[in-house]
Amino acid sequence: MKAENKKIIVARWVRKAGEDELNIRSILKHRDGAPSGACFLSQQMAEKYLKAMLIFYDLELMKIHDLIKLISLLENNAPGIKAIGEAAALLNQYYIETRYAGDYPEFSWKDAEAASAAADKIKEYVLEKIKVKK
Repeated sequence: MKAENKKIIVARWVRKAGEDELNIRSILKHRDGAPSGACFLSQQMAEKYLKAMLIFYDLELMKIHDLIKLISLLENNAPGIKAIGEAAALLNQYYIETRYAGDYPEFSWKDAEAASAAADKIKEYVLEKIKVKK
C-alpha cells in the first residue's frame, strides 16, 4: 500500500472512532439512551483505533472484534502495548453482552463511564504511536 493511501485509510479509521466517541460523550452527558449503548460504542471506538494501528504498521486487517487479539497482533510493532491490555479486557465484554438479551448482566452508568475511560486510554496510546489527529 502506498504511504499516501495508508495515511488516508488510517485517518478514516481514526475519524470513525471519533464518531463513536462523540456518541459516547452525548449519551453520558445527557443520560439519553442506555448505558449499554455507551459500553458497546466504547468497545467499537477502541477496536477502530487498534485497527487503524494495524494499518499504520502494514499488518493484516483482520475481521475480528477481540481487542486482546488485536493487541497481540500489534505486540511486535508497538512497544508497551500491553499497558492497554487491562482496558481492552474490560471493553471486550461489551461487544456481545450489550447487544443481546439473555443471561447477560444489565450495565449501569458507572459501567458506561468505566468503558469510556478504558476506550480513552486506548485512544491516547494509539494516537501517541501513530501521530494522527482525529
